[in-house]
Amino acid sequence: MEPGFLGVPGVDAWLFAALAAGSFFTHFFGMVTGAAGGLLLLAILATVFPPVVVIPLHTLVQLVSNVGRVAIMWSYVVKELLLPFLAGAVIGAAAGAQIFVTLPTGVLQGIIACFILLAVWLPKVARVGGARGRFAVVGFAATFLGVFVSATGTLVGPFVHHATPDRRNYVATFGALMVIMHTAKAAAFMTVGIALGAYAPLIVALIASGILATWCGRMALDHVPEKIFRTVFRFILTLLALRLLWVAAREAGVF
Repeated sequence: MEPGFLGVPGVDAWLFAALAAGSFFTHFFGMVTGAAGGLLLLAILATVFPPVVVIPLHTLVQLVSNVGRVAIMWSYVVKELLLPFLAGAVIGAAAGAQIFVTLPTGVLQGIIACFILLAVWLPKVARVGGARGRFAVVGFAATFLGVFVSATGTLVGPFVHHATPDRRNYVATFGALMVIMHTAKAAAFMTVGIALGAYAPLIVALIASGILATWCGRMALDHVPEKIFRTVFRFILTLLALRLLWVAAREAGVF
């Protein structure tokens, strides 16, 4: 792949600008609705770059962007959920970096989709056991699977949804958990020698536009009624889960 705009391989100036705009849109959308921002960004990046670049690139952008979200909403974070999630995430990242996974990506996506649907539409599933143990397990599962399919925030979302009383608590706490998960994943990628130096200008642009979108979305969030936020959240996650099931079935040769 030949160097393009600012030395980024395979990216000209127009594509560079389009990716930055896509980052703004997906981060704003994710901030206001509480769902799908990361997955939408992953889908955009996947149309341009191969998986070996997409997953670590997406991880770095989401990591720094979520740091910005947490910085402006720290007071809303439900902090007792962080430590157990961290413990699970560290173990999940370490296991994901070392274990050769024989399951195809489609199977992993199907598993994630089923968990999302259960957690969204059967609330008791997202409240099984104590909060600490539950979030340790979620941290492990989301980070382990995230090493291979990246955007597993949709798996975490329903559990945070049922553990937070307000949309601001949800957005802030979800952002904090994503910082933990993406940090663990980034560390895992570093241990196996993945480098993205040539993509540094693009990474900076994606992060900058994402932080700007997060700030704009934070202002808009105050004007979104709680009931509408919760309804839109469930609707979007359901659509994403159904899409994952469709992709999994297609890769399995069902369609």
